[in-house]
Amino acid sequence: MNSSWAPMRDVRELPPQGRVRLWLARTDDEAGSGDGTGVLDETELRRAAGFRFARHRERYVAAHLALRGVLGEHLGCAPGDVRFVRLACPGCGEPHGRPALADAPDVHFSLSHSGDLALIAVAPAPVGADVEELPSAEVAQDLSAVLHPRERAELAALDTPSAHRAALARAWVRKEAYLKGIGTGLARAADLDYVGTLTGSPGAPGGWVVRDVPAPDGYTAAVAVAP
Repeated sequence: MNSSWAPMRDVRELPPQGRVRLWLARTDDEAGSGDGTGVLDETELRRAAGFRFARHRERYVAAHLALRGVLGEHLGCAPGDVRFVRLACPGCGEPHGRPALADAPDVHFSLSHSGDLALIAVAPAPVGADVEELPSAEVAQDLSAVLHPRERAELAALDTPSAHRAALARAWVRKEAYLKGIGTGLARAADLDYVGTLTGSPGAPGGWVVRDVPAPDGYTAAVAVAP
């Protein structure tokens, strides 16, 4: 194992969501873990170098070190030996779809990071995970305009701005988790698939299972797994 990598101190495994195993990592706690040299691959290092602000770069590196630590333990190899590929995009067929494991195509994973939190999901089927900081009231209002018509109707029925904000956040992470799972991301319009805004009742587009994930205060998270 390369000396520039140290085991993540604060990666916590969550109770599984059905077939999905989940981990949360506090990326700011790992600011001293190095720049990832010798562990991250060329693509990851290039993306890390592209961040303008040091904090964003450090959070990116920490999240990807956490992902490699989880996958390396799952595969029985060093984090730096985990090799990634990109699957074909379901829309155009070009190799910029979901990330996958070059040496273990039956193991599926997803990484999301926002603020100082990273969420990692591993499953035996295509999976997407998303964690987001709660949006401001203004951002929540803007995002609600691009949701599915049924979701917009649910939001319009809410009485208070705080309830609207929380419900929008639930819908958004569910939607991003699903879109990451199918491999399109937000290249697919957000108003095409219904995932719902209500507590404890996510929608299930195309037979997928979508579930809310417990997250620390100030964050919302969800995971989606293929049927």
